[in-house]
Amino acid sequence: MTAAGQVESKRNAGYRAAAMVEDGMAVGLGTGSTVFFAMERLGERIAREGLRITGVPTSYQAAIRARRYGIPLSSLDEHPELDIAIDGADQVDPGLNLIKGRGAALLREKCVCDAAREVLIVVDPTKMVDTLNAPVPVEVLPFGVAGVSRRLSLLGAAPVLREGVKKDGPVVTDNGNFILDCGFGAIGEPRDLEAAIAAIPGALECGLFTAYKEKITVIVGEETGCRVVSLH
Repeated sequence: MTAAGQVESKRNAGYRAAAMVEDGMAVGLGTGSTVFFAMERLGERIAREGLRITGVPTSYQAAIRARRYGIPLSSLDEHPELDIAIDGADQVDPGLNLIKGRGAALLREKCVCDAAREVLIVVDPTKMVDTLNAPVPVEVLPFGVAGVSRRLSLLGAAPVLREGVKKDGPVVTDNGNFILDCGFGAIGEPRDLEAAIAAIPGALECGLFTAYKEKITVIVGEETGCRVVSLH
């Protein structure tokens, strides 16, 4: 797929998701380039159609972009139950298990995913895989990085502390934590691995999303349209 084709695929997925948002909804807003196309379209609907929604962003970046598009914002404190959430993914397998967290917003994204009645995952075709095999991001309490790394190694990972591109030192999440990117190779049992990581003290959340497949709809953008994948 060409770079231009990938952009068009992302736009088609984002726009399809935005079309599924209804007036009066509280909407979780994920972090990432495909979701930003959904925000762009939601902004157009607000301006042209008078669409009334409230967005709950998963990161500072998502909040900044949403304000740019004129989307009114709130929080999970004000909206602990969301009508719908729109988010992206790094990989999606046939069972709709996900790896997320390339944007380091996985902890808040999982909170929003849990709060939403319906979750729209917008991706381009390169994110659809037969078996999850991308590095799994793990958000870690800085105090516990060494111990968490040791425990992740015992699970078969090769944890790498994520470092900033335009800053020296580690990436610091919106929650003040660090990210360990953990290569496990092919992940045959993602649910079991997610549970094992969750049991490590100091590992606050990981990028495996395996518990929400019954409310997830994956919108796969293509250059000429979209295809929709769900288990319901």
